[in-house]
Order: sequence, then C-alpha cells, then structure tokens
Amino acid sequence: SFACCIQTRTPLSTTIVMASAAAALAAATTDDLVQELRRRQRCLEKPETHAILVGPPGCGKGTQAPKIVDEFCVCHLATGDMLRAAVSAGTDLGKKAKAVMEAGGLVDDDLVVGIIADNLDRPDCYRGFVLDGFPRTVGQAEKLDALLAAKGKKIESVIDLRVDDEVVVERISGRWIHKASGRSYHTTFAPPKVEGKDDVTGEPLMRRKDDNPDTIRTRLQAFHKQTMPVLQHYKDVVKDINADQN
Repeated sequence: SFACCIQTRTPLSTTIVMASAAAALAAATTDDLVQELRRRQRCLEKPETHAILVGPPGCGKGTQAPKIVDEFCVCHLATGDMLRAAVSAGTDLGKKAKAVMEAGGLVDDDLVVGIIADNLDRPDCYRGFVLDGFPRTVGQAEKLDALLAAKGKKIESVIDLRVDDEVVVERISGRWIHKASGRSYHTTFAPPKVEGKDDVTGEPLMRRKDDNPDTIRTRLQAFHKQTMPVLQHYKDVVKDINADQN
C-alpha cells in the first residue's frame, strides 16, 4: 500500500519497479526461470569485460553488438539510445541534454560521460559492457578512462570492425526503407519482390537523404580522421576484425 511505502520511506518509483519485476517473475514458467538461472551461472564464470566497439557506418555494429552481449554476458551501451532514454525518463542529466538538443547544440562530453556512469549500475552491466558510439575523440577517451579508473576498472578491448570504404558505400547506398513499418530492403542483398514497393503493403519505398554515395564517402572521411587518434590512444588493446565476411 502507499502507506507502507511512506512508512518504510521507499520511493514510489522503486516500489513500482519492484512490483513490475515481481509480476514478471510470477508470469514466467518454471522452465524459463531455470534457464535464466543457468544463464546467470554461466555468466558468473565469464571474466569481466569492458570493451569499445568501433567501426564506420554500415560496418555491422548493430549485428555484432548483440552477439558480443550474449557471448560475454555484458550490456550494450549505445550512447544515442542512452541519451534518448535519459531524456524520456526525465532524469537530471536527461533534462540537461534535452535543453541542449532543443537549443540546437551538441551534448558536451561531461553530460555523456555522466549518462554512461548512470548506466554502469544497471543489473545487466554487472559483468561489464560493450560501448558503441563513444568515445569519438581522445578527450572523450580520457574522460571515459578516468570514470572507469575511479571504479577500479579499465577498457580491456577495443574491437575495430574493418571494412573497405567502397563496400560500405554499396551497403548503405543500396538501402530502401518502408517508412510506416521500418522494413528495410537492399537493391543487391535483399531486394523487394517488386522494385520500389514494399512486399507486404505494396506502398512505395524510400531512401534516406543521406544514403547517397557522395554523402557516405564524406562521412567515412570524417570517421577515419576522427577515429584514428582514438585507436592510437588504445593501441595496446585494439583488436582488428574483418567485418567484410560471414
């Protein structure tokens, strides 16, 4: 009851989360619970992993991140997703980020590092994390290192997904989207049954404005210029992966 919450001084938001978790447990089957316990036991045997995922747009980070999460029992910290979640949740940092974005500014490094710090305490991050979209500069890397050092941790691995620029251009420039559903197609790798039409509704497909070869090449040049110093900063723990393979 609310009276109970007040007497024990438990925040109402915490009580709601606990009630939601209890309801989810009650709804789970015994087999599901056993499987989850086995998964967690397996995770306890994994070493803590704190990694950064680096790669150009279209290199397959979105495909690889869930595999890393599953294999190493870590959480996926995508800075864009975390910023949007903080804004949506109305946290103090989220409110500051929202004010900056609404004013047309760029969210500063300290705000992003603060949001990362908040997420490090998530239950799914207890064995570590794979960070996606940060750091993009040496200054950001140094702030991240300081945050982790204060917790007695450090970056153990930087996974550099390498792919030829022209392969990236082909991957991205061939993308077509059905805006209403989010279904995606590719002129070479996954073409629609009827050119320019969604398979399900028959409605026209669209291409994002930035998904043209010239813009993609410009973005790739900027990515390489920005990323090379970060890779040099972490040179002792960088692992190069050929992202142009199955």
